[in-house]
Amino acid sequence: MSYTPDLVHELDILLRFDLANSQHGIKVHKTADAEVIAATQRLHRKGLLSQADGGYLTGLGREAAEQAQGLLTILSSGASAAPREAA
Repeated sequence: MSYTPDLVHELDILLRFDLANSQHGIKVHKTADAEVIAATQRLHRKGLLSQADGGYLTGLGREAAEQAQGLLTILSSGASAAPREAA
């Protein structure tokens, strides 16, 4: 399985949340790019966001956002560990 463009858009939405402050949600306006609107609606249907136009992270959404933000940090750091062989 690989990342599809839809999943990448969903990950990008999860990266927009400030995990340091659970009182900060997001609002996706109807003038946003179609991909952003669709990704936000999918995350809501999956139970990760409180509203179809953004809102707040649910418990599951917070876990997903933490993982997404952590993965981005790891991949962006340029840290090199011992290489692993691809399966």
